[in-house]
Amino acid sequence: MKYPNLFSPIKINDMVIRNRIVATPMGHNFTDKALGGAGIIIAGSVIAEPGRSSFASPDEPYAFSKYQVEKTRERILLAQQAGAKASIEIGHAGQYARVKDYAKGPTGFIREDGVEVKEMTEEMMEETLDGYARTAADAKKLGFDMIFMHFGHGWLAAEFLSPYFNKRTDNYGGSLENRARFPKRILERVRTAVGPKFPIDMRISATEWVEGGIEFEDVLAFIKMVEPLIDTVQISCGLDLVHEANVHMVTTNFEEHMPNAKYAKIVRENVNIPVSVVGAIMNPEEAEQLLADGTVDLVALGRPLAADPEWPEKARESRAEDIVPCIRCLQCYHIASNRWNVGCSVNPRYANESFIPLKLKKAERKKKVAVVGAGPAGLKAALIADQRGHEVILLEKNPYVGGAIHAVAMEHYKSDILAYLDYLKTQLKKSRIDIRLNTEATPKVIEEIKPDAVIVAVGSIPFTPPVPGIDKKLVMNFYDAIEHEDRIGQEVVILGGGTIGAEIGLELASLRKKHVTVIELAGEIASQGNMLYRIALHQKIEQAPALNFMLNSKCQEIRENGVVVNTNQEEKFLPADTVIIATGLRPNKTAADSFYGIIPETFIIGDCKQPRKIMEATLEGYCIAANL
Repeated sequence: MKYPNLFSPIKINDMVIRNRIVATPMGHNFTDKALGGAGIIIAGSVIAEPGRSSFASPDEPYAFSKYQVEKTRERILLAQQAGAKASIEIGHAGQYARVKDYAKGPTGFIREDGVEVKEMTEEMMEETLDGYARTAADAKKLGFDMIFMHFGHGWLAAEFLSPYFNKRTDNYGGSLENRARFPKRILERVRTAVGPKFPIDMRISATEWVEGGIEFEDVLAFIKMVEPLIDTVQISCGLDLVHEANVHMVTTNFEEHMPNAKYAKIVRENVNIPVSVVGAIMNPEEAEQLLADGTVDLVALGRPLAADPEWPEKARESRAEDIVPCIRCLQCYHIASNRWNVGCSVNPRYANESFIPLKLKKAERKKKVAVVGAGPAGLKAALIADQRGHEVILLEKNPYVGGAIHAVAMEHYKSDILAYLDYLKTQLKKSRIDIRLNTEATPKVIEEIKPDAVIVAVGSIPFTPPVPGIDKKLVMNFYDAIEHEDRIGQEVVILGGGTIGAEIGLELASLRKKHVTVIELAGEIASQGNMLYRIALHQKIEQAPALNFMLNSKCQEIRENGVVVNTNQEEKFLPADTVIIATGLRPNKTAADSFYGIIPETFIIGDCKQPRKIMEATLEGYCIAANL
């Protein structure tokens, strides 16, 4: 077996888990993850104290109440259906809870939304402890195999542990012993409720990534303090609702893989219970290495299983090259997107389970399908059409596939995009698709092919603003800048501070040591990126003093040795050796529309409709091909 450690059993308390893979509580679809082969499925979360502990709604029902218990039981059955153990997260939002009157927390204050957070009294604590005990006992009674106590990310238990939240001066504040008193009481009450043989897992943040947050030394001391009360511990980091810390909890493309492993290793060296770690464990090689070198005993996967729920099964079958890699775009995360357009860039079924089937059906009638353009949309359409049994001809004018992501994957901070591009190329090699590179598709070419259907995915083209001097030798578009970095001088001006311009500027300034100024018409950098992406980008920009932004500014003219910029009704000259145009993309509508009228089944997908994210391109490509 290629990954012997990953697929070895492990005993937690008296329960044997078939492998070392834990599926985190992310999402609401447990069927795909269960069938995908994880050893433990944490089937979402439940609240410990109805009316006081939900972040979603003050009316969120108790999961084990008379009219909810059947739905909760279904989670168990879904999780267990292919041999996994079913766990459930028990949480309490503490000071962040959605309530009708007041919230509970370690320290009293008035929230920004006007809600009072009351400092918990002994009586309040007893209410909460009773809620935890009842929830844990009901979870065991209903049939969950274990429970997952959420003691991290700034929720109630973490609020008591962390000086960032806990400002008390009584027996529950100040020293670690005092701050740990109530969280320890929660675990004591829960252990009593479920008995000594029922497995209890606990998630905790090793570091909170905020000034004044809990120190790792205290986290380690707390874990050792409660070790007799739990059976395994999962190491995470960061805070949910302090967004500057959230980007370290759910990392973006700007962060390293496996950022929490270094903390987990120290924890494992100091305890005698199994330790798991969560956070950007992207592929089986990384997971296997964490286990092989003794860093942890289990690995927990969140977004990688959203991208490909069959990650474990493909790894077990030594098919890692067939795993669809997560690109860490955060589109699957409701906080990043403010619940708008939640989905997965590489897995069309995620959040679309109502109409995207678990298994793709073969076509009832084989068709000849021409796909024009081998960007993300065209590649997905071609691969899905091929899987359904159609004869597929893929036409691409360039000598390579990938479209826009061919260039994007070359950027330093886009290693996850490169992994996705490599995956697509591998799937093409394994397919029966007739790939014709260096082939300019025209209506005449399509007529000669005589397809039954044509899918047009010719992408977008860089927008060239009407700036005097735009044709001078020192000017290059962003594609050329990415592919031919050696042609870029020391003094760089970038026109356009969207995601493309900002990231090119960041790489040139922080890694290539060039002096970069980005000129942006709007008042915000990377406005098309989601909220957490923008926060992570800003954190990186702050570490690059050679990178400057001029917002609400316009380039008036490009000269032989620089640019003239209008900012605040004042003109300013910026010397430049290179000017990079990154003023966005425009759909290649003229080319796309030219394919209409040849055959009835003609479809326009991807950026040639409207430049958007990989997620929309992938979904469109899948849906059109799946319905041919």
